[in-house]
Amino acid sequence: MSVLHPVVAEVTERLRERSGESRTAYLRRIDAARGNGPHRERLSCGNLAHGFAACGGTDKQRLREGHTPNLGIINAYNDMLSAHQPYERYPELIRNVAREAGITAQMAGGVPAMCDGITQGRAGMELSLFSRDVIAMATAVSLSHDMFDGALYLGICDKIVPGLLIGALSFGHLPGMFVPSGPMPSGISNEQKSKVRQAYAEGKATKAELLEAEAASYHAPGTCTFYGTANSNQMLMEIMGLHLPGASFVAPDTPLRDALTRESVLRVAELSAPGSSYLPMGHIIDERAIVNGVIGLHATGGSTNHLLHLVAIARAAGIELRWDDFDALSSVIPLLARVYPNGYADVNQFHEAGGMGFLIDQLLSQGLMHADVRTVFGTGMDGYAQLPQLDTNGALVWKPVSKESGNRGVLRGVAEPFRADGGLRMLDGNLGRAVIKVSSVPDDRLVIEAPAIVFHDQDDVRKAFERGELNRDFVAVVRFQGPQAIGMPELHKLTPTLAVLQDRGHRIALVTDGRMSGASGRVPAAIHVTPEAQDNGAIARIRDGDIVRVDAVHGRLDVLVEAGEFAARVPATADLSSHRFGMGRELFGLFRNNASSADLGAGVF
Repeated sequence: MSVLHPVVAEVTERLRERSGESRTAYLRRIDAARGNGPHRERLSCGNLAHGFAACGGTDKQRLREGHTPNLGIINAYNDMLSAHQPYERYPELIRNVAREAGITAQMAGGVPAMCDGITQGRAGMELSLFSRDVIAMATAVSLSHDMFDGALYLGICDKIVPGLLIGALSFGHLPGMFVPSGPMPSGISNEQKSKVRQAYAEGKATKAELLEAEAASYHAPGTCTFYGTANSNQMLMEIMGLHLPGASFVAPDTPLRDALTRESVLRVAELSAPGSSYLPMGHIIDERAIVNGVIGLHATGGSTNHLLHLVAIARAAGIELRWDDFDALSSVIPLLARVYPNGYADVNQFHEAGGMGFLIDQLLSQGLMHADVRTVFGTGMDGYAQLPQLDTNGALVWKPVSKESGNRGVLRGVAEPFRADGGLRMLDGNLGRAVIKVSSVPDDRLVIEAPAIVFHDQDDVRKAFERGELNRDFVAVVRFQGPQAIGMPELHKLTPTLAVLQDRGHRIALVTDGRMSGASGRVPAAIHVTPEAQDNGAIARIRDGDIVRVDAVHGRLDVLVEAGEFAARVPATADLSSHRFGMGRELFGLFRNNASSADLGAGVF
């Protein structure tokens, strides 16, 4: 380990100063909530009897006596999400491990878990971002019975982990740990899948051929293997100290995965108030942990969704993270991983090359992350420069990582990074603020200046493409996609179309107040534009033919229209009535009407 890099130290200190009052108030609240010992000891007899009525013999007696840890299980299991299907058997596994250890565990509650891969481009996607806040509230409801001394959080995918963590931080006096399930085996190559998608967009592949490619990619239980938000979540939980070391990308339903799950139960019991090493989650997630999370995103080319989620998570812990902090750190954190869509490898290849242990070891070696943090493993981040394995007796052990990458095409050390910076930039200008991910954008496409073509629906882009109207240089402005408008859905239906046009030699960019997530790729996309069009942001005043400049080199996002003329324009409006009903959207009006701006996390808390 080396001395902390001065920029990392400076950003952390600014974050600490900015958050002083709110963080102090948060810690005061959770420390007061701890009380003395298990809260269920102070439940009335009727309350407590309800709490253990359905338990088996030993569990009922232990809960009745109330002196040993009782762990709550918050489970996002369903059969539809491949990543979450393995969780079906986790509660019974966890309860059995707890019984063997002389403690108890109960299913505290389930939280909803939608699949963005299924809802992509559909009406249901307009519920996706807000499902994060629903999950946070469901987590709080699950823990509200005051029966638990710690919690195990079972979740993987896009909004589920951020929602679980926000909810967990509202019970920040409780120790807790995230328990992953691991990625599915590798399917067809991401390069092959991408080619079939683009061929289909051009009418050169049939729907049957496309479905065959997709089914060969998403084909088994486990997390999808590309590096989108789900796998970025796993990276974050590990680099922020909420996973066991090396747990993120171990395959599901294997002896090593089960050993890690068993160890998670025992660790949380140790961290609980009746245990030997009380450590609440609200004290693990501090300014240093949040900064480490941002650093991990940059070093791996992680999901841009975390420009929303990490901000919301930090706020839940009383920490005022800003996009400027991401920007400052991006300038000094090198890109050490190339995982699809930033390369053609998948997360299994990343893990086999050394994975999180190698990445963390490399960052620590140059002072590029905080080592002196609290973690569920009981060490600082130096304890995470290890990989788990089973010894000859089947016991779980950790071994130090190699100092050499197992595959330099996927994972590299700080001495030879793929990029000198994190590939994530903030844009500012007369169109507001936005985010752009450039880790896989060609160097000659980092600055795009072209006429705007304005759309109010991503389907209209596809229709214009099919009519042959987009065979030219242009900036697609897709607005009224923000949280207050229609819930800020991801716009991945645009990706194959725009990629085809770029491959034809046209200079293309996207400007939107919507999202593109971790699967955004080679086409420059200024996303999360704020203020959004529905909030009378400047993006609502762009007209067809206006010259728009997206400049990822200098961090600018501008429309090249005389300032007086542009300011005098009446902002456009959109008829969004068709987005207000159907697929449950009528239930989410309260969320749309109260959503914060993207740079504040786009949430309702």
